[in-house]
Amino acid sequence: MQFQIDNMTCGGCARSVTKAIHSVDPQAKVDIDLPQKRVTVESGVDRSAVASVLEDAGFSPRPAA
Repeated sequence: MQFQIDNMTCGGCARSVTKAIHSVDPQAKVDIDLPQKRVTVESGVDRSAVASVLEDAGFSPRPAA
């Protein structure tokens, strides 16, 4: 699954995003493209759960185009 997170602007944001995703799936593979503000997640957890923890962490995920 891919998310566009427009308010992810720095390495600290990227670490926060990764930490949030790992809070629901410690085994998730998280790939962050900071210049494109895009996150790719390989996880068995459903998309809405991942989006929810990202919102809780202060980010605004939307489906990546």
